[in-house]
Amino acid sequence: MCGIAGLFNCNLPADELRLDQAVAKLTHRGPDDRGIFLDGRFGMGHTRLSIIDLAGGHQPLFSEDRRLALIANGEIYNFIELRSELTAAGFRFQTQSDSEVILHAYLAFGEGFLERIQGMFAFALYDALEGRLILARDRLGIKPLFLARRPDGIAFASEIKALLPLLDQPREIDPQGLAQYFQNQFSTGATTVLRGVERVLPGEAVVVEAGKTTRRFRYWSPLAVRTEELDFDEAAARFDALMERVMVEHMRSDVPFGLFLSGGVDSSLLLALLTRYSGEPIRTFSVGFPGTSLTDELPLAEGLARRFRSRHREIRPGPQDILHSLPLTVWAADDLMRDNASLPTSLLARAAGEELKVVFSGEGGDEVFAGYGRYRTSPLERLFKSLLAPGSGGFRTRGSFRGRWPKTLFGPALLAAAQSARRPVQESWRETPREWSDLQRMQYVDLCHALPDNLLVKADRMLMAWGVEGRVPFLDHRVVEFGLSLPDRLKIEGRQGKLFLKRWGERLVPAEQLYARKRGFHVPLGEWLDEPFLERLNWILPEHPALTPWFKPAGIRALIARCRGERQGSAMLWAIIQFAIWHRLFISGNGERPEALTDPLEILQR
Repeated sequence: MCGIAGLFNCNLPADELRLDQAVAKLTHRGPDDRGIFLDGRFGMGHTRLSIIDLAGGHQPLFSEDRRLALIANGEIYNFIELRSELTAAGFRFQTQSDSEVILHAYLAFGEGFLERIQGMFAFALYDALEGRLILARDRLGIKPLFLARRPDGIAFASEIKALLPLLDQPREIDPQGLAQYFQNQFSTGATTVLRGVERVLPGEAVVVEAGKTTRRFRYWSPLAVRTEELDFDEAAARFDALMERVMVEHMRSDVPFGLFLSGGVDSSLLLALLTRYSGEPIRTFSVGFPGTSLTDELPLAEGLARRFRSRHREIRPGPQDILHSLPLTVWAADDLMRDNASLPTSLLARAAGEELKVVFSGEGGDEVFAGYGRYRTSPLERLFKSLLAPGSGGFRTRGSFRGRWPKTLFGPALLAAAQSARRPVQESWRETPREWSDLQRMQYVDLCHALPDNLLVKADRMLMAWGVEGRVPFLDHRVVEFGLSLPDRLKIEGRQGKLFLKRWGERLVPAEQLYARKRGFHVPLGEWLDEPFLERLNWILPEHPALTPWFKPAGIRALIARCRGERQGSAMLWAIIQFAIWHRLFISGNGERPEALTDPLEILQR
């Protein structure tokens, strides 16, 4: 796991000093090594977290004739099989690095090489002979990659903070991205909150020549999946073989690994599978919130740890630990989003990083196998919602700021942009095949938006902030294709979601664990908005310079008053606080890393 950055100018030579500054912003992603390569108008840099070929995996990697140069972030899980095929074809490898197969696959298969690579990755492949740069991101968007337009070319990086030294224009907010953040919890698609900066999409490749983007194409899409009419036994037999292969490939590592264990279906099954295929106890980590109104899942995780004899560690953060983790998680997320589970995830990653470099987690199980309650909304309710907000079959119709609050809070520019905040969901819904069910369409919408631009931001950035690689086997693209292709009757029955995965898992994990009511992963931030904090907030927030272009000061005061009096509106208030912190770090600041525990209101007063 690593960080990558680079620039390709139209006219001027690449600036080594600025490139070095960009690479320095990614040290947390790769604390073990650093490398830079320059070739006239092109330059790129890499920071390395050593996982495979600890001694010989320095990047950039080069072809023997130095025609090709590569920097990569992630893991190529089928590198052993691909390496054997390429060696048999006459290619000679210089390292044991999994990433080197990308170089030889490009020479062997041309642009079709992307279809041969399986894993989680974002990479930059420079062909000096052709004067061409190929940027590519893995199929599900597990690894991040951003692209920025510059007056004299383009820049790219794993995180937005690494782009800041490479931008030649003032940093400005994109109203569409900001409106999506407030209404949907995250900006999505190519759009980010920073004007001129866009995401390379999951499963997308971008071709750059002479500093200009000449072509973009998708090499993989879930839209190609078709439903297979299988019964449970047939599906389970296929899944047995698939998961064995996926787990064997994902467990390839030259360093020890662990697991984030919540006690839910996905992490429980991963613990069983990791124990089965490793043959030894797994290091597990869990987090809970004793002393709050939330159900504490630590006993569930502890019971599983005992059953599978894992070496278990519990994290029990107090209110101040969570609150004072907020600035660091905003900095780590980089790509503005507001999944409050980022807070305990960051604390877990910090603990895991004290002893490990690789941690497995269960992201993707709910999207792939239809576990969320929103997938089981009744047809009548969805019909009613679709009449009020057409375009997505009654799915994801309500923004986070609703009722009177948009007009009360939003200034004219943000209010206007918010009118089209649902457009990405509507577009994704419309592009699905006609023969798909509405359940498949809901899964697809989440696979396109909520997963890569929210959950996977958390899964990648919170871990990488502490130098830890996250592996997510349920998001292997073959597992995604399998889950999306299952008939609805195998995924949902009445009020029971994720039915196939639960039935399949009964041989591995006790049934009462699998069929327990889904609790979700919630953080009790609303309980921690006490009067002293709200008083300070009322003094700082309404006239804060980050907010006045977008919000009405009187509306912010009204929201704080509601949190004081009715104890409601805390989610909206936290969304505004996080944006103000992000603005301080990335717009008025230069992406500097806050301390691990910092009073968020002190950040806003600097």
